[in-house]
Amino acid sequence: MFEAENIRDWRGHDVVDAGGDKIGSLESVYVDTTTDQPAFAAVTVGLLSRKRLTFVPLYKAVVAPSYLKVAYPKQLVKDAPSIGTDGELLAEEEQGLFAHYDLEYVPGAARRLARR
Repeated sequence: MFEAENIRDWRGHDVVDAGGDKIGSLESVYVDTTTDQPAFAAVTVGLLSRKRLTFVPLYKAVVAPSYLKVAYPKQLVKDAPSIGTDGELLAEEEQGLFAHYDLEYVPGAARRLARR
């Protein structure tokens, strides 16, 4: 499991899919506000002049010495909802993110995801 207290240590490390294909680099982790457990990784993808952050669930993710391996294929992650590298995931965008990965989304009075 991805340990929340080590998030800052992992920024910039490679994020790879189950087959070992590099997706991008870890920018930040979003926690589930109901459990305070890591839920999604924000991954920097794209070319130098067109970088963006895309999101991938951390369910079944594996931390290795130099990378984070996620359980989702590279193309699915690259097609996920994204934001600019200086942007913020808005509360109204969360449901679309969960839907992209066929995950259940239960809206509440507060945000479901928070950046750490």
